Amino acid sequence: MSLLKYIIRRILIMIPVLFGAITVVFILSRLMPGDPTSAYLPINASVEQQEAIRRYLGLDQPMIIQYFRYIGDLLTGNWGLSSNISKGQPVWELIWERFPRTMELTIFAILIASLIGIRAGVLTAKHRNKAQDTIVRGFALVGVSIPVFWLGMLMQYSLTYVLPNWIYATFGVDVKIFPATGYKTPGYPDPPMITGFRLIDSLMSGQLYLFIDYLHHLILPVIALAFITLASITRQTRSSMLEVLQQDYIRTARAKGCNEKDVVHSHALKNALIPTVTIIGLNFGGLLGGAVLTETTFNLKGMGNLIINAIRRYDYYVINATVFLTALIFVVVNLLMDVIYGLLDPRIRF
Repeated sequence: MSLLKYIIRRILIMIPVLFGAITVVFILSRLMPGDPTSAYLPINASVEQQEAIRRYLGLDQPMIIQYFRYIGDLLTGNWGLSSNISKGQPVWELIWERFPRTMELTIFAILIASLIGIRAGVLTAKHRNKAQDTIVRGFALVGVSIPVFWLGMLMQYSLTYVLPNWIYATFGVDVKIFPATGYKTPGYPDPPMITGFRLIDSLMSGQLYLFIDYLHHLILPVIALAFITLASITRQTRSSMLEVLQQDYIRTARAKGCNEKDVVHSHALKNALIPTVTIIGLNFGGLLGGAVLTETTFNLKGMGNLIINAIRRYDYYVINATVFLTALIFVVVNLLMDVIYGLLDPRIRF
């Protein structure tokens, strides 16, 4: 089977998966306790006002009719209107305001975690049970064990409060090394909306100070998120490398006199990366769907924050849209990972 046919077949398989995810979350959101009309109305609202809002939101219809109406709107690009978070605003616009922030955070975190994690995993496999292996495995164990919100709060306290106070007490210099929360300095304007990604838009509009400010605010959340992801990538790479280095073709390459660096990086690493690519893909999909704890800790107001607020405020259409987008991200990332498998290992045929 050719690669194109494989991709088409996988896309056809994605369709029932996405519809299944939409159906489940649609039913569960309607069964949630609470009333989404409560945020629209004052406490002393009359029954007539409540019924009018329910008709406006389409909640007066039977659930099956609401479902098919929602599916029809979804297929035409209408993701509904926010009922509580931003009353009357199209859900797609609301998501597009938040999604680029999560995308920027995720891309930086995955890139840093992948680059460092793969190199660390290879290093520990080459020096098994030696000092380098013990040190890196210790850090990886901490990274797997520590909650990301606790790491974020620890970094906030030590790097935005303790360290600046120590510098001021020692040298008399008042400096702010890292911002504790937010995605930009209060009072700074947003760049013109070109792509939706503020880093790119600030560069395209020539506002370099905004670009630097956004990067500055991303440092702590990216480090916190990357450290947690880095641990799993390191452990998986080490495990895969140890297994591959015991294979017969590796012994043959060494017996033929190949340089050890070439044996590790040219012969072993590509095959060892296949399980690691799976871990990277799953982490990327999960983080892109909403790094809830990290965004909440650093008040970044991305997709994670949007999902939490939608659930708290019974904003049905926002809940449905965010889950649908998360499911879509996962299936697309899994497809890309399968394609990358074939590029890494020519023995894999589609």
